[in-house]
Amino acid sequence: MNEATGVPARRETSQVRIGSVLVGSHHPVVVQSMTNTDTENIQATAEQVAELARAGSELVRITVNTENAAASVAGIMERLEMMSCEVPLVGDFHYNGHRLLQDHPECARLLAKYRINPGNVGFGKKRDDQFATIIELAIEHSKPVRIGVNWGSLDQGLLARLMDANGKSSAPLAADAVMREALVCSALESAEQAESLGMAHDKIVLSCKVSGVQDLILVYRELARRCDYPLHLGLTEAGLGSKGIVSSTAALAVLLQEGIGDTIRISLTPEPGQPRTDEVVIAQELLQSMGFRAFTPMVTACPGCGRTTSTFFQSLAQDVSRHVRSQMPEWKLRYSGVEDLSLAVMGCIVNGPGESRQANIGISLPGSGEAPVAPVFIDGAKAATLRGDTLTADFLNLIDTYVAQKYQKKSS
Repeated sequence: MNEATGVPARRETSQVRIGSVLVGSHHPVVVQSMTNTDTENIQATAEQVAELARAGSELVRITVNTENAAASVAGIMERLEMMSCEVPLVGDFHYNGHRLLQDHPECARLLAKYRINPGNVGFGKKRDDQFATIIELAIEHSKPVRIGVNWGSLDQGLLARLMDANGKSSAPLAADAVMREALVCSALESAEQAESLGMAHDKIVLSCKVSGVQDLILVYRELARRCDYPLHLGLTEAGLGSKGIVSSTAALAVLLQEGIGDTIRISLTPEPGQPRTDEVVIAQELLQSMGFRAFTPMVTACPGCGRTTSTFFQSLAQDVSRHVRSQMPEWKLRYSGVEDLSLAVMGCIVNGPGESRQANIGISLPGSGEAPVAPVFIDGAKAATLRGDTLTADFLNLIDTYVAQKYQKKSS
């Protein structure tokens, strides 16, 4: 535990390099995302990868499921280079990854990591051979792998073996406990197999994804206890909207607080018309709220009450949040430490002045019956009073001015 911040220490793991990104060991928890475009559509996939990267995704996974998808990886990388987007691409392989990587060496060379699912890499006698082919290709191209076990595609042979052994035990476990053990065993046995084939220990990341909050917590606690590989966290099939956000946050927050987890993804079901980048923003906000990382200025805003019958403070808080997130790509390039900026938009005099003084820049809007003026506090001192139709523009201008004057410019 960091005594100054209260942030828990991370578990000790090996360090894995994925393109330009370092995962595990003492490195920050990494935010991942995944495209939902048809990978054969080179332009659409490249655009979504770039959009996710601009939003803050540090690794982006793409589906590689057909010959044409594998052949498209080079074109996607070419377009990303034209857009000056250098985010590492991870190839997601199921069923036929061994063949696609063999037949498309350029795809194998350009991807930063391969994701393998032990439950569908192959079946019966073919399983070991096809798994070995992918591992050997990863070694040949010096690529790390994520061995990603999933509740919905668990190796049925392994599950049957553990169920049989459990049935003969003098103290048999419940069926769900055996299922969790099968997930952990699948990941660990596959990692051991990969190392026996020559894969370096520091080229392996593990994940064991399920869709239940308590199951995920139990599985990862056990996985963390039994290995020192970096772990990728994610609640699979988390769901739609607030359900998906709450479930993912509930599960991942517990594990992160225990020092478990080196990369995360928030696997939301996309809502019509909503940007794919929502999952990136939520992952960042989870890590930032817990004090693990800072990505963008945080806006403290009150929930409103009978003293705040006007909705203006709500729209101002939205405007401020949108403004700083839209400015962050440019601010990050120009200024050091701007992601630590704190802002407050408060709706009345009860907590408004106090919260505003705690932020780098805070505004206390008038509540019902208060004078129609809004004091602004900068670094704890009253610095201005805003009013009238230009209040929003004036406050945003104060933020921009503060950033330009407060934070050190990066050398070009």
